[in-house]
Parts: sequence; C-alpha cells; structure tokens
Amino acid sequence: MEITLEQLLEARDRRYERQLALAKEWPGRTLVCMTVVLPGPVKRDARSLKVAEAGVKAVQDVFTPVHKELYDRETGFEGFFVVDGALLDVKKACCEIENEHPVGRLMDLDVLEPVGETIVPVERERVGEPPRKCLVCGRPARECMRSHAHPFGEIEAAIDRIVGAVKKP
Repeated sequence: MEITLEQLLEARDRRYERQLALAKEWPGRTLVCMTVVLPGPVKRDARSLKVAEAGVKAVQDVFTPVHKELYDRETGFEGFFVVDGALLDVKKACCEIENEHPVGRLMDLDVLEPVGETIVPVERERVGEPPRKCLVCGRPARECMRSHAHPFGEIEAAIDRIVGAVKKP
C-alpha cells in the first residue's frame, strides 16, 4: 500500500513523541530506534518485513534490551529498544550492525541523545564512522538523495539484490 507524504510526516511526529517519552521514562539508559530504509511511497512489504525481522534479531544479539516496543505499521516498521550502555559505545555497535549485517544498509539504527527537553540522533561521525553510502553507487547517500542521481528502478533493484542475498533460516 502506498502512503502519502502527510502519513509519512505524521508517522515521523508520532515516532519522535514516542522516542521523547521513552527517553524520559528510562533516564540513564540508551534509546535505539530502528526503522527500515525503503525509499518510495511503499514502506511496508515483504522486503521491509524481512529487514525488520533481521534487524530486531541483530539488535537483540548485540544488546539485551531492558525495554522493547515493535510496531508493524503501513508507514513502516518501527522498533524501540532501551539498552544499558554508554551512548557512544551503543552508537558504535549500531554502526557495526548497519555496516556488517547482510541487510544492514537497509536498517536505520538511530541512537538518541537527550539534549535539554528534546532528543537528537547521534551522528555516525561522532564514533569515527563515515556517512552512509548510496544503495546504488557507493557515494555518500545524502549527495545522491539530494541530486536524485538514480532512477527509482535502480534503487529498487539495489534493494532487491540486498534483500535477496539473505538466506532463510
């Protein structure tokens, strides 16, 4: 099912409110929010569910969450994990999952830092990691996104290759 821009923005707002609430509910702990990278108007399909399942397992293989919430929504999968660990150590471990897992490029593992009355994602650069790479060409993803460097069909084919490389258990 295709979603609208309004639905996408509402989902982001709802996710931020939940992140903020969890950060307040679990002071002294580190919050990880997982979403699936799926460009285009369809945010939930067989591929996204496969990535979500693999991502939850990968996070739980590295951390023992003290609290977990998982949501399978039409606007995309959302996972919230409250873990013990220093903020930057958790970010480094999440970057390792994104970099090394077979579908890690399709996972977005945000580690959230309380700043005053808000929360902000910890940037990869703070733990010595380069920016995320483009799914198609390997250049910094933000550059290709901003310039619309690749036709949607090329992006879809890259996603299919990544997801197809994962063997079923």
